[in-house]
Amino acid sequence: MRIVVHGQQAFGKAVLEALLKRGENVIAVYVAPEKPGAKADPLKEAALAANLPVYQPDSYRSAEVQEQFRALKPDLQVMAFVTLFVPEEFLNIPTHGSIQYHPSLLPAYRGASAINWPIIKGETETGLSIFWPDNGLDTGDVLIQKKTPISGTDTLGTVYFDRLFPMGVEAMLESVDLVKAGKAPRIKQDEAKATYEGRCGPGNAKIDWGKPWEQIDRLIRGCNPAPGAWTTLDGKTLKIFDATPMPAKDPKGIGGKLGEVAAVDADSFTVVCADGRFKVTRVQPADGKKVDAGEWAKSAGLEKGKILG
Repeated sequence: MRIVVHGQQAFGKAVLEALLKRGENVIAVYVAPEKPGAKADPLKEAALAANLPVYQPDSYRSAEVQEQFRALKPDLQVMAFVTLFVPEEFLNIPTHGSIQYHPSLLPAYRGASAINWPIIKGETETGLSIFWPDNGLDTGDVLIQKKTPISGTDTLGTVYFDRLFPMGVEAMLESVDLVKAGKAPRIKQDEAKATYEGRCGPGNAKIDWGKPWEQIDRLIRGCNPAPGAWTTLDGKTLKIFDATPMPAKDPKGIGGKLGEVAAVDADSFTVVCADGRFKVTRVQPADGKKVDAGEWAKSAGLEKGKILG
């Protein structure tokens, strides 16, 4: 079966390499075009290393781009982390169509930040879907799904890199096998259960120290490593990546104003919230790199009684 891999970044590279490793007939690779001055995409580098032709159109709507794709005589398009819109007329060119990876249990959490939001909202389970894309946003029929739990200490990084990334590569291979065997299902998504969330960006990631510790904890974990939950100190942004909640058991467990720095230690600093405190252990100032919170606090001259906004 003549396979075209379409994607970008580390996940796209991993899917390509997994297909090649087991001897699949990958005939070409489509990669998102790099921004001016940017390094070559990891998928592009892997494709070139494998002596595969690489195509990087900035749109898939033109007849010329579609004819170029049709000339490859593809049987299946495997889409691994695709961010540009691809219309149905392009998706349907391969003999068996196109299959795509999405890091949620569709129809829940459609959209570009499908890993952030389940953590932020307090879900205890998430997963991935391999589906048949159409002109909608993550609305096509589902081929297979895989589930994974979300623990009380999971971050976006652990859920994706430890589980949804490797599970996704394996699910792609399984899906290719099902297509080759003529046994790939097309399960309609239940629109009554559909949810869509916008991109989780800095505007969603500001910490409100007046919120309960559970909400702040989920926000920090759901935004680690991106976009990074943040607060302010003396008008400057401070991202917080690691912080341990300390739920209050009595009034002393709060013991300060909302956002107040209650303690500064060698390895951390402690901040007051609505129903407890947070021991902050890893931060990133606006003009620097990620560092241990105690190290930053010392260099910044952070003192007990300061208020984070």
